[in-house]
Amino acid sequence: MTAKKRVASFEDLEVYKLAFELQQEIFRISQAWPRAEQYSLTDQIRRASRSVGANTAEAWAKRQYVAHFVSKLSDADGEQNETRHWLKTARACEYLEPEQHADLVERCKRIGAMLGRMMADADSWTVGR
Repeated sequence: MTAKKRVASFEDLEVYKLAFELQQEIFRISQAWPRAEQYSLTDQIRRASRSVGANTAEAWAKRQYVAHFVSKLSDADGEQNETRHWLKTARACEYLEPEQHADLVERCKRIGAMLGRMMADADSWTVGR
């Protein structure tokens, strides 16, 4: 992923697209989880997974300043890691099959790697003043 590719909006970012797909998949899967988890695990994993894309979108809006841009991308990466924690919890509770868990974790890792590359190359993404 490079900044040289034309990106007019956060919605054009591949990392945002992947994060949005992941949040939707987690929502779909978590609908089958026990009602007793509604205000704990289900709510937490949905919130964390949704925050990855939301913080990425916010980072895009703050790209006038490298530090703000990187800070919001760092928040997105933190939420990606929190999502992985909740996925591990869901697997431990046997709400996810091993293959399903592995796929979702790999998707999180891919998103995290993309965010990491953006942070490392923040100067090429920002429109600094």
